[in-house]
Amino acid sequence: MTRMVVNPITCAGHGICAELFPEWIQLDDWGYPIIDPRPIPKEFAAHAKRAMAACPTLALILRDERAGG
Repeated sequence: MTRMVVNPITCAGHGICAELFPEWIQLDDWGYPIIDPRPIPKEFAAHAKRAMAACPTLALILRDERAGG
């Protein structure tokens, strides 16, 4: 199972991630992402990867949380 997390130190609050992946990312009052903590369904995997790749500060991380992984 894959989950998305944000590095709060690296994130600069550009908001591009929420524009590209609104199904999973909302912005707080200051423009910083609030990531849905649930595992990302396979049908949203491409959206998650696109949002991660578009982050100008590389603050988004996809974690594979399979047993032993």
